[in-house]
Amino acid sequence: MAINENQVVSIQYELRDVDSGEILDSNIDAQPLSFIVGKGQIIPGLEDEIKKLSLNDKEEVRVSAKDAYGEYDEKAVQTLPKEQFAGLELKEGMTLYGQGEDGGTVQVTVKSFDDENVNVDFNHPLAGKDLLFALSVTEVRDATAQELIQGYVGAPEGGGCGCGTGDSCHTTEDSHCSC
Repeated sequence: MAINENQVVSIQYELRDVDSGEILDSNIDAQPLSFIVGKGQIIPGLEDEIKKLSLNDKEEVRVSAKDAYGEYDEKAVQTLPKEQFAGLELKEGMTLYGQGEDGGTVQVTVKSFDDENVNVDFNHPLAGKDLLFALSVTEVRDATAQELIQGYVGAPEGGGCGCGTGDSCHTTEDSHCSC
C-alpha cells in the first residue's frame, strides 16, 4: 500500500554521493528519521520516491541534484569584507550561520579569505550533487491531529511541546520544539 500525504513515515538510511560513492550521512543503528509526508520536511525528490513505497520496503533511491538541494549556483559565491567576520577565527571550509534579510537563518561556507576579504558560498553543501539513499521504511501511520497542527512528529495531545514547560513552548521556523 502506497504512502500518502499526512502520514508519518520513519526511515533508516545511508546517504551517498552518486559520483564519488562517499557516505555523506547515515542513521543506521540510530533512531529512525521520522517526518510527516507532504509537509516539506525532507527533500522533494526523496519524498516523491518514498510515496511509492510501503512499510518494511528496502530500496535504493537516486535523487538528482535538482530534486534534492538544487543545482550549484556560482552566483551564490560572494566576496564580503573581512570586518564582517570580526572576532571569528576563520578556517577554509568552516560553516557559519547568520541572519538573512528576511530574518531567517542563513548558512554559508567559507571558501577562502585574505587580510581584506572573505569568499563565502551560500549554496547548500550538497547543492549540485546527485544523491543515493539506501533506505528502509520502518514505520507508516496516520499523523495525529496534534502532529498535523504542530507540524512535527511526536507532538503531544493537548498542545505544548512535550518538554514539560506547558504552553510557554513554541515551534521554531523549522518546526522543531524550542523551550
